[in-house]
Parts: sequence; structure tokens; C-alpha cells
Amino acid sequence: MNSAIRKFIFHDLQTIEGYIDPPDALVFLSLLQTQKSRKLDGAIAEIGVFYGRSYFLLRKIAGNDEKILAIDLFDIGQTTEGMPSQYSRFLENGRRLGVPVDEELIIRGDSTKLEPSQLTGKIGKIRFFSIDGGHMLQHIDADSNLAMETLADHGVIAFDDTFNPAWPEVTVGVADFLRKSGGAFSAFCMTKYKTYVCRREFHEFYTDLIANSADLAAFDHVETEFLGSKVARLHNPISRRMVYELMVRSGMSALSERVYR
Repeated sequence: MNSAIRKFIFHDLQTIEGYIDPPDALVFLSLLQTQKSRKLDGAIAEIGVFYGRSYFLLRKIAGNDEKILAIDLFDIGQTTEGMPSQYSRFLENGRRLGVPVDEELIIRGDSTKLEPSQLTGKIGKIRFFSIDGGHMLQHIDADSNLAMETLADHGVIAFDDTFNPAWPEVTVGVADFLRKSGGAFSAFCMTKYKTYVCRREFHEFYTDLIANSADLAAFDHVETEFLGSKVARLHNPISRRMVYELMVRSGMSALSERVYR
């Protein structure tokens, strides 16, 4: 099964405009599959869909039977019929990939105005919550609180663009969230683009998961510390990134998966 999903990550997914990097796609794969195998149940939620690159990855990993809630303003572009072209392209990407969109589980609106019950009423408690919406401090504050209130005990929150100098308030917001939790939440993994956090009692479980995942063996696992917690930083050398980008731009995306073995 993993070989088919890896093919999807390194080939089909690259046809969708978006930002999820292969290391994070493989972290998503490792976390979601292990949760499922250990019967750590719950739904999946995503704030910030864009054109669906990470949504369709989540759908491909989880399968069609699991609930995935997608939240976005969907306000990029406008068609003559008045429907945002972003939403139309999102749906079309799903049809093209053969990965259906459940439109009953799409919230077109401002995530910062949502109540936790609006999420749990649709999908129940959440085991994996991806936050990639607004990048200002007020957005991170609202979205992280929404995730915290809807998360299953064993749930994971993935924050996008942490430590990205273009969006410094994301870093502040994530740090504020962890500090305000009073130690209830801690980071366990970092990549170049994302920070993954869980409740403190599951920190060792997820740290071990990252360390032992076959899909993450290609990366250097560098131990660091962030706000009192040991974190596995997955280092992706620039030489590998350059080879990967060269293969993708040369039309060799079908073979680019070999770079991450």
C-alpha cells in the first residue's frame, strides 16, 4: 500500500499547485498510518486548502471511508457565475485524480469565527489537524485554540510555516500556544516547513514513531529542544532537495521518489 501512496506523493500530487514538501508528505503518511494501525481513532481536519494538494494527500492516505473536514475562504479568483475559481479548481483536481471531495465536509468561511461544536458536530473528535490558514498572530491563536478544543487525546496538530522568516508571527503564535497550554502540549517533530505537536502524555509515543518510521529513514534525525521538549528535526540536505527539484522540473517526477528512499 505504501508504494502506491509514495507514487501518489511523488507523481500525481506534483500536478496540483501547492506547498506541501515531500518530507512533510511522508510525515503525514507515517503519523496517519500508525494511528490507524494502533486504533487511535478520530477524524482529520485541515484549515487552509488552497487547491487541495495536502487535502488529496490526506484523502489518499486515509481512504474514502474516513471523514476529512476542509476549511478555507475559497476566495481566490472569481468565475462569471460568481463561484470562486479556487473552489472550482479544487473540485476539478479531485475529479482528475480520482480522489473524491465530500462537499458535505467543506466549510467555506473564516476559520477564526468557527466554534468547536461546528467541527465536532460534523466529524467528531479529530486525530490529525493541519493548520495552514491565516499567518498572522490572531489567526494562529484562534486556529490553535479551535484545534485544541476539538482534538482527540491522542491527536496531532501540524502547524505550517513555523520558523519561516516571511511569516514571523506564525512562530510567535505556535510558541504562545505551547506556553499557554501550561505543558499540556509539546512539539515532537520539526521539518523545514512544519512543526508537529501533541499532548504531553503522547510525546514519547510520537517521538518513537518518527524515529522508527521506515518512510522517514532517508532523513537525518537531529535531536533538538523546543520550549522544554525534545524534538526530532528531520534534516533534508540541500543536495537531495536540488536533485529532487531537478528531476521534477525535467519531467522525471515518476522517478523522483528514489531520492527519498
